Order: sequence, then structure tokens, then C-alpha cells
Amino acid sequence: MKLKAMITVAAIIPLLMLVGCASKNTEKQAANKTPLDSVTVASWSQPISEQTNLLVSEEKDFFKDQGLKVEFIPGAGGGDAIKNILSGQADIAFTDPGSLYFALNQGAKLKVIYNIYPQNVFNVVSLKGSNILKPEDLKGKKIGVYSLSSGTRQNLLVLLNQAGLSEKDVTIVETGLLNFAPLIQGQVDATAATDTGLVTAKEKGLVDVNVMEVKDYLNVPSDIFVVTEQTYNEKMELLKKFVEGYQTSAEWMIDQPEDAAELAVKYAIDGKDKNHNLEIIQLRNQASISEATSVRGLGALEAEVLQQGADTYKTLGLIQKDLKMADVIVEDFIPKQK
Repeated sequence: MKLKAMITVAAIIPLLMLVGCASKNTEKQAANKTPLDSVTVASWSQPISEQTNLLVSEEKDFFKDQGLKVEFIPGAGGGDAIKNILSGQADIAFTDPGSLYFALNQGAKLKVIYNIYPQNVFNVVSLKGSNILKPEDLKGKKIGVYSLSSGTRQNLLVLLNQAGLSEKDVTIVETGLLNFAPLIQGQVDATAATDTGLVTAKEKGLVDVNVMEVKDYLNVPSDIFVVTEQTYNEKMELLKKFVEGYQTSAEWMIDQPEDAAELAVKYAIDGKDKNHNLEIIQLRNQASISEATSVRGLGALEAEVLQQGADTYKTLGLIQKDLKMADVIVEDFIPKQK
């Protein structure tokens, strides 16, 4: 009898485990059927590898765990991203401080809610033979930029300003995205670019260069999340959930860059090469971290730095109004450090 009882119990235990698993699966399926709130992010770019953590929302649960579905709207510059939130086409703009300053200068009512990349990723690159080592050495030189409305030109002007120079002291040449070719061919003495652009150029054979990083002179953030005042006032809970989800996604990409690089092959238009993806992702991971984020968590904003940027833009004549950035910046949604 004891043997029979033991056999019966042994048969029942796996059955109970199966029932328990089935129950959990049913609960998970029911949870997955709960409608997700939609949040629309307008980007300055097409979906690219450095944004992998934002692009994999269908595959990862960073935003689903917050009850959100993320929709991505591509753009052609930070100004596009802000136009999309001002027109109501998007909730959140993935944009740059320069585009923010321009919009505020024109009277737009906006709020900055998250510091995506607190480190400035722009630079000015020259061949070693030109002996351009500091901003003062750019005087009288021809310098390439992506376009006259791009962040490369704006950050070049910021760099020149730190050396007491202006646009009148150099010749700016619009070279397009392939701006390293004119440098190699000697058509320009230096070119304004980004860290990721330099990586791509080096992969294609660029060697023996001097690099001046704008962050060494004025470390204004590269990208931020911006919303309209109306969205800020009316969708606080949605924004809080988005910021928490994004912060989790950024932490994942920092902790698991190889995983992100592999997924970028599927989700990013420039993600065909996993090794290239990894190098780009690691650069953006580095740009996501600052002294402020180490104390207050990823996304921490620094009003004084953004104010320095606004003041410099006014000095350069890029904007006309005095902007008070403390009135624009809010940290309501950034989770407190544990």
C-alpha cells in the first residue's frame, strides 16, 4: 500500500506543477492582452544603431512593463523632431539643444524631461600634417560641415567662440554627410563631425588625424527628450512611464552592448555589421554617463550647462532672446537613485 501511495503521489506532483505553470501562463497571456497606451517619439534621424534601446520595444519589455507601446517617427534633424511635437504628430521629441534653443527663441512653449546624452559628441578633425591642435589654429582655415543648418556647424561655432574666434575668421564649406572625403583630398583643412562619424571614417581607412572634442571646451548635451508644455501638463503619467522605461532600456544597453549590437542588425538601418554596431553603441553608452547621472541616475539634467549653451548661442547670434533654461527643465519623471 505504501508503495502504491508513493507512486500515486509521484504521479500527482508533476500534474500539479503543470497546472501551476498553465495558470501562470494564462495570467501572463491575460496581462499581455491588456491594451497598451501609445506614446509617439519623433526622432531627429532614421532608426539607427545608436538608438537600439528605443527601437527594440517590440522584442524587449522595457516599455511594455510600463504599459506602453512606443511608436517611432523618423526625421531629418532635431528641428524636424520638434516640429512633430508642436504639430501634435508626436508626444516626445528626440532632439538636440540647438534645435531646442531655436524653437524657444521663436516662442515655442517646451519642457526638457530627460538628458539622453549628457556628453557632447561633436568634434573637429584634421590631418596630422596640418598641425591643427587647438581651436586658435583654425583661424584662416577651410572647415567642412555636414550642412549650414546642422549640429556640426553649430558646434564648430561654439568651439571657435571658446577661442575668441567667429565664423568670419574661417571659411565654412558645406560638404554633406561624406565630409571626410574632402578632408582626405585636401579640399578642406579640417572637418566638423561626430564621434560616430569619425569611427566610420577610420573603418574606411582614415588614419593619422588630430581630433578636437567640443566637450573639452563646452560640454553641452548632444541629445535630450523634449515635450510641449501642453503634453507636460496633460500627460504626466504617460511621460513618467516612458522615462522609466527608457531609463531601463538605456541601462540594458550599457550592461549588454553585445546583445544590443546583435539586435541592431534587425532594427537599425545602419546595423548590417555587428562589430560596427558594437563600437557605435559603446560610444553612445559612454555619452549617456556623466557626473550628474552617477549621482542622480541616467537622464539627470544640468540646468547650468544648458544655460551656458543658450548664452553661447545668443553670443554667436544664432538666437536673439535671453533664455532662462531653469524654467524649461523638469526632472519630475526621472526615477530616484536606489
